[in-house]
Formats: sequence, structure tokens, C-alpha cells
Amino acid sequence: MTVHSSVRVDRLVTSGTFSLDGGTWEVDNNVWLVGDDSEVYVIDAAHDADAILTAVGDRRLLGIICTHGHDDHIDAAPEVAERAGAPILLHPDDDELWRMRHPDLRPDAALADGEVLNVGTAELHVLHTPGHSPGAVCLYAPELDTVFSGDTLFQGGPGATGRSFSSFPTIVESIRERLLALPPETVVRTGHGDSTTIGDEAPHLDEWIARGH
Repeated sequence: MTVHSSVRVDRLVTSGTFSLDGGTWEVDNNVWLVGDDSEVYVIDAAHDADAILTAVGDRRLLGIICTHGHDDHIDAAPEVAERAGAPILLHPDDDELWRMRHPDLRPDAALADGEVLNVGTAELHVLHTPGHSPGAVCLYAPELDTVFSGDTLFQGGPGATGRSFSSFPTIVESIRERLLALPPETVVRTGHGDSTTIGDEAPHLDEWIARGH
């Protein structure tokens, strides 16, 4: 758990599957909760609604922010939203991916580049970072020295771009223009696996491009 002022960041790891292009893989996802003692946002409601709602506790759930529309990041979102009475937020460029998993349900609100979501004393700045998917976003919280990167940037490089709806040149541009411009001490809290920092990843951009990863 990370504490900064009255707002804290909690990580919950949930397990399930990711399916796309006819394949299915076992995955562990990071579910991030950002809030104080009274209100909270969930970033990526993955796999386990009960565990997510337990982590929310008696706080008011302001919304479920989807960093992108891949099914492993959104599969539990409708149940969490219904049980907590909270909206689901997704960038509209990922509507097609969303419909693959939830064909009869629409997100409640569209995330927009430059939008700012407030929770406690912190702000979450929406950065549209396409590449892993068309509507991928990251959430930058300057007061927390943190960016929630979804599957755009990981420890060791960009997110995967080998499947439908993805583009390696686009994700590299997103990382270069939107993420590497953040302060080097910014902690990158990823959609899967361990966190890193902008300063640790920035020197390796040319290596990523050279190996096309």
C-alpha cells in the first residue's frame, strides 16, 4: 500500500483469462484502487467482483475506469458497477473491444484525453495512449507521482502489439510523447506484473524500437 496525503493507492491481483483472435491465455491482472477513507476509483475491474468490492469496502465507488477494452480488464466491470451503483468509464475508441465481451451493455461515460477525474486530494489526468488498443488510456496522478499505465508500458518495454486492434509504431509514439514526458521519478503502475518508473524505462526506447517489441 502506498500512502500520500489522504489518498492511497492499493493493488489487488486477480486471476482469470484473456481471449482475443481465437486464443485464450491465463493471466494475473493488477486492479488499482485510488482513494481516501470515503471515496475511491477502481482502475480495471478484472476477473473477481467480490474481491474488488471487498477492497472498496464501505467507501463510495466513484467509478470504474477502464484503461482499455481487452476482456481481462473489463470482465468484472458490469457486476462491480451494478452492485456498487457506480459508472463505467471507457474511451470510445475501444467500444468494439468492449462489445466483444459485453454485447448487451454500454459503458456509462466516455473517457476523453485531457479529462481530469478527482478523488480526495488527488487528480487523475486521462492520457489517450493508443497502440495496445485504439482507446487505451493512462491515468496520471501528479500528486501521487504515479501513472497507471494499463497495458501501454511495463517494466521492460511497451505492451503487446501482436494482435488485432494494436500497432507497434502507435504505442511507441504514445509512450514517447505522453509517458516519457512525465517526471522521471513517476512510478508506473502497470496492468500486469511489477511497477517501474519513467526514469528506468526512458533510456530503453531506442532498444524497443530496434527489436520491434
